[in-house]
Amino acid sequence: MNTFLADLRLAWLLTRGSDRREWWRVGLTAFGAALATGIGLAVVALQSLDGFYAVSFGSGLFDSPSDRRNVSLALGLLLIPVLGFLGQCARIGAVHRDRRLAALRLAGAAPGQVRRIAALESGLACLAGAVVATAAVVPLLPSPATDWAGVVLVAVAVPVLGAGVSAVALRRVVADPLGRVRRVRPVRGPGRLFGTTTRLLAVTAAAIALTPVFGSPVSFGLGPVTVLVLAVLISLIAIWLSGASSRQLGEGFAAGTSRPALLIAAERMREDPWSTARTHAALLLVTVVGSGFAGVRQVLLADLEDMRRRGHLGTRMSYYTTGIDLTAAAILVAFALVLAALAVGTAESLATRRRGLAAQAAAGVPHVVLARALLLETALPLFPAIAVAGLGGTAISFWYGAAVSRHTDVPVPYTALLVPVGVYAACVLAAATSLPLLRRSVRPGELRYA
Repeated sequence: MNTFLADLRLAWLLTRGSDRREWWRVGLTAFGAALATGIGLAVVALQSLDGFYAVSFGSGLFDSPSDRRNVSLALGLLLIPVLGFLGQCARIGAVHRDRRLAALRLAGAAPGQVRRIAALESGLACLAGAVVATAAVVPLLPSPATDWAGVVLVAVAVPVLGAGVSAVALRRVVADPLGRVRRVRPVRGPGRLFGTTTRLLAVTAAAIALTPVFGSPVSFGLGPVTVLVLAVLISLIAIWLSGASSRQLGEGFAAGTSRPALLIAAERMREDPWSTARTHAALLLVTVVGSGFAGVRQVLLADLEDMRRRGHLGTRMSYYTTGIDLTAAAILVAFALVLAALAVGTAESLATRRRGLAAQAAAGVPHVVLARALLLETALPLFPAIAVAGLGGTAISFWYGAAVSRHTDVPVPYTALLVPVGVYAACVLAAATSLPLLRRSVRPGELRYA
């Protein structure tokens, strides 16, 4: 206990001593924590309502307990990209603070203690964001939906989760007493957990596909469980493809190209091919979900319109369209979060390699070449992964439309094919937001710490 309090005190002192260049990292961490707190409070408010309760907005979507439970589940899934965003912020924060972490190592702190202190710094930033979000959201909650025990639980759990995610993100960061922060580069590809999860999902998908032929004691149907299994399976395949293609493209371009920017990017991809896969994991899942939803939305709206004309709708049309629109809004929020995480991850990569970049600039490599190499590091391995994720999501929407739709004139959901194109363009633009940091990272002063 005394050790934890001492580490917490050091984390507080380091946070207070942050310079102006680091406060943007603290602000991003606090923003992510505030968003997670807001999502948690919304779930608490919805679950605090008992029985049927007429909510003044949402076209009746929040009135019944079953609908509120479904909305709460969708909101809970948004915590996945939020926690990923907090992890990226923690990683870039550790690199910015490498000299102070090195001072702790010189004072006798163990590597694990240094990582713990860095994680507690993120926890303090998360605490600030959680307090602000709680103070802003609680007065807006109606009195029947104010579960004070749940509010306190969310306000406490978010900083704890933020610190835990930061500790996991920093598990491979080793602070050197001489001022370096180096990463233990994985020698192999994905671990056993990744392979085991992929095999289990593949077996589950095969069982679902063969259920109509051989029968099954478990009724999978065509509901959310089936779609979720297929979406996660396709996402894992795309993640594996991102790392594998990064290695193959890096080796191929490094051996055959004469363009400096492409050569630099290829060597970086060949050196650590799985770094891109780790960064793009949540992005690929959102791409699969977004592509599938674009097609499913088109099918659902056509079916609803047909049922409305026939007079078979059980309630108002706005009840269904509101649910569809809220789902689209949730996917857009998740997409914005993973784009922010991608931008932060690109900045983290620059900060980690700033001494090497400064050495290249000092050797005469033009700034425009380094900028092109940075964009190519994102664009090249992401292209095949985004293509597979988009095609997989489109296939889900085609399958769902053919299996569920009762309307014979439903248009083919080609709009799903436009989602990966937009996602890819947005990812390149998100990576380009770190280009201003590149100019600062190649300053000759960085060579003094090499």
